[in-house]
Amino acid sequence: MNYREEIKQLRDMLNENGYRYYVLDAPTMSDYEYDMLNRRLVELETLHPEEITPDSPTQRIGGKTLEGFSPYAHEVPLESLQDVFSAEEAAEFFQRMEETLGQEVTYSVEPKVDGLSVALEYHDGVFVRGATRGDGHTGEDVTENLKTIRSIPMTLPDKLPRLIVRGEVYMSRAVFEELNAQRELQGKPLLANPRNAAAGSLRQLDPKVAAERKLSIQIFNLQLVEGKEFVSHTETLNYLASQRFRVIPHKTLTSATACQTEFVRINDERMEYPFDIDGAVVKVDHLSDREKLGSTAKFPKWAVAFKYPPEKKPSQVLDIVIQVGRTGVLTPKAVLTPVRLAGTTVTNATLHNQDFITEKDIRIGDTVIVQKAGEIIPEIVEVVTKERPENTIPYQLPEVCPVCGAPVRRDEDGVALRCTGAECPAQLLRNLTHFACRDAMDIEGLGPAVVQLLVENNLISNPADLYSLRAEDVANLEGKGKKSAENLIRAIKKSKSNDLAKLIYGLGIRQVGEKAAKILSSHFRKMDGLMTASVEELTEIDDIGGVTAQCVVDYLSSPQAQDLIARLKAAGVNMESKAELVDERFAGMTFVLTGTLTQFDRKAAQAMIEERGGKAASSVSKRTTYVIAGEAAGSKLKKAQELNIPVLTEEEFAKMLE
Repeated sequence: MNYREEIKQLRDMLNENGYRYYVLDAPTMSDYEYDMLNRRLVELETLHPEEITPDSPTQRIGGKTLEGFSPYAHEVPLESLQDVFSAEEAAEFFQRMEETLGQEVTYSVEPKVDGLSVALEYHDGVFVRGATRGDGHTGEDVTENLKTIRSIPMTLPDKLPRLIVRGEVYMSRAVFEELNAQRELQGKPLLANPRNAAAGSLRQLDPKVAAERKLSIQIFNLQLVEGKEFVSHTETLNYLASQRFRVIPHKTLTSATACQTEFVRINDERMEYPFDIDGAVVKVDHLSDREKLGSTAKFPKWAVAFKYPPEKKPSQVLDIVIQVGRTGVLTPKAVLTPVRLAGTTVTNATLHNQDFITEKDIRIGDTVIVQKAGEIIPEIVEVVTKERPENTIPYQLPEVCPVCGAPVRRDEDGVALRCTGAECPAQLLRNLTHFACRDAMDIEGLGPAVVQLLVENNLISNPADLYSLRAEDVANLEGKGKKSAENLIRAIKKSKSNDLAKLIYGLGIRQVGEKAAKILSSHFRKMDGLMTASVEELTEIDDIGGVTAQCVVDYLSSPQAQDLIARLKAAGVNMESKAELVDERFAGMTFVLTGTLTQFDRKAAQAMIEERGGKAASSVSKRTTYVIAGEAAGSKLKKAQELNIPVLTEEEFAKMLE
């Protein structure tokens, strides 16, 4: 078999399994087999780049990081739907349809996915571009990010001249929960709900980040087609399914009564869908009928969205318990008598924070009204005060962490209470994962899964324990072996020699990011000096504000932090700054890098600026001295030109370094 035949065979196998895995949920090979075949395809395409085609699985994650999104004019408007909220309002819609059309009407009913509406455009069976709905007439071109969605086919079996379909991009509940768990470990803010998460993911400027979010899509309409004709909406959906699209579940019904029954069924079974829904959509099925009915200025007359109100039921607060999250935030939770809501049994509801409890005056023993916010998170809507038992007392969160006993402190925003313990067991996974990450101590091979494995086997309980790990302890863990264990121990030992800035950042002090860690390291030079600094001393440093200064002092003055740093020092971890100024030629200058750099690694370029006394900023302002523009520079370059800020090419920057 020659390389062309092998490439074609690999693509066919990978595309077929991708379709079965992401559209039909029936994979034909294991993940390992898929990865090995994909690796072989990458090797062959690297050797023969002229053979790369749009439908190759290797082209799913392409494009360079973008500066912004281009506008996309929808040839066929992506109309919104008129909402109805009751069976009576829905009945009025059905009556209008039957009176206008003067005959028995056929309808199509489908769940209304709570996601982000997009249009996908194909030429000669090849996906060429896709865009968000925007205002229905103009959206944003998010083609590169849409390519990362595995349930969107890159090529179609039929090579019609043009085809535009509309679908709803969503993040499944399972992926959403997994993503939030990862963000919690990393100390990042949690995403509010799957819809917002999907919208944010699709608008990431880096397609690789979008790919990590594991989005999916449900196709629900044919917008435009050339080379084929259809009679009904149902016929178009069946055709699109034959073209390997993941098509929305739908039913074709011939009476208003059957449609109303279907609304109820979809609501009852809403938790069985992998995506969130906020209603059901009913459409006139025959396309010729739709033409007769037309549209208003805002909505098509031939369809409505039947919106489901949140289901509310009474329950009783049996207890209030405190959970300490991996970022140290104390979250109160109400333990409830079991109540059935939106297809699941609810026994707990989040109480958010003390302000929420005080505002609603929620007490143990109260009868409360519970609903599911966004159909996922149970929440208490109100207290039925007339049913309150005697002798109940207002609830107050504790003043010390219920897990480690360290004092708790309100955040600077005055809402969240947070444990101040540097070694709090509840924060262990997040702290260890952050300590080992690339921008901190950069311990290769010590990702969240390995950290969890070490913690679960009682091998580590704080960052200092890493430096007493033995290869034989790691090798005996599930999924590990001698070689990987030796590599991990080698990476841990290597981290001992890191610069002080990486250690400061790795400690996870609130308000201290990479930049602040470098500033503190450069100013104090030694950890001992930083540990004795006062708030006043810290605020005298450029770019260190009062909030950051207080967070640093609070952390370093705690017994847990002092014990941790003492143990790290005893283990041989470097406690001094290694950064030295090459010279001060950039003193007082601020640089902004934009676009794709071909001669410099972005972080290396920033380090070169800082080593010469300059600052590397992320945004352009009047205080910017120079903008260094690489390929495909966008909004930052434009702003620099508007502000008359000098723009350097990479070659000009290189000359400044000589």
